[in-house]
Amino acid sequence: MKNPKIGVFGGNFDPFHYGHLNSMLSAAENFGFDEVRAVPAFISPLRVQTQGSTPTQRLEMLELGIRGHEDLIKVDRIEMDRGGVSYTIDTLTEYLSAKEKPDIFLIIGMDQFMKFDQWKRFDKILSEVDLVVTSRPGLELPYSMDDWPVSVRSMIADHDRHQAILKTGRTIHFFQLKDVEVSSTDIRKKIRLGQSIQTDVPPQVEEYVRTQKLYESVERRLGDFQKFTDYCAVVLNDKGGINVQSYDLRSQTAPTEFTLIASGTSTRHTAALAEHLIKEVKKDFGVWPESLEGQNEGRWVVVDYGSLIVHIFYDYVRQEYRLEELWTKIRK
Repeated sequence: MKNPKIGVFGGNFDPFHYGHLNSMLSAAENFGFDEVRAVPAFISPLRVQTQGSTPTQRLEMLELGIRGHEDLIKVDRIEMDRGGVSYTIDTLTEYLSAKEKPDIFLIIGMDQFMKFDQWKRFDKILSEVDLVVTSRPGLELPYSMDDWPVSVRSMIADHDRHQAILKTGRTIHFFQLKDVEVSSTDIRKKIRLGQSIQTDVPPQVEEYVRTQKLYESVERRLGDFQKFTDYCAVVLNDKGGINVQSYDLRSQTAPTEFTLIASGTSTRHTAALAEHLIKEVKKDFGVWPESLEGQNEGRWVVVDYGSLIVHIFYDYVRQEYRLEELWTKIRK
């Protein structure tokens, strides 16, 4: 009897959207999966906490979002039930221990593939299952080994633009998606700005987000943003931030009312400054940022609190971009 061919699609699903659905359905059709297991993470190890939904809400949005496709897509609570930080290797190990010995294909996006060597036991994953790397419209699949995560390159026996044969005997498949271009980050931003998300998520998910009042702006809880800007400036300065500058942009055409710029002495210091600021704001105000970008690289970290956006640079990168020249300084 032929072993079942199973696609595994994990993620935060914060919120679940048509891009997730398109990835699962398209991969299943292209690779002939018998089923796709959608696995919501309880806590993602590589994701920095931002203002969003609870694990239970993310699970419920996923279950709502796949309605009509339950014959193919099965929601698996394995990581929710396990609790703690969710590591893909633990989930795959449990799947592979089943009596039917399934043939597993792990489906991930190009953004996750580019940092795949940061995953726990990524080498073990690539010895046990095939990888399906999907790319959204407008994003290119890797052309050469230079585009690959450094620690994965040594595992490759042969490759072309469509697949890579690994020394472990497994295969990495590259698969260009069509039609749907949407991200959870963009959806959360649209909601904060009061824009419609009807074309981005299934209708039952849109209704759930609306009735649960998910992803609303943190601004009401932060109050006076000039005082909040002063508070953040003090936090960064006390942690060793270099040349901390704040700007009032209310009289200018800008995507925010206030901004802060600070520098770190290294990429590690820059990331540490952002992490410290986020923890202090959470402790004193009870909110996470609405979004966070650049934390992994530490060259230019952007912490978004709605009416205040904080830019924290590795200092030489700050000198290159010179954002200060765009605005009038109000204080150090």
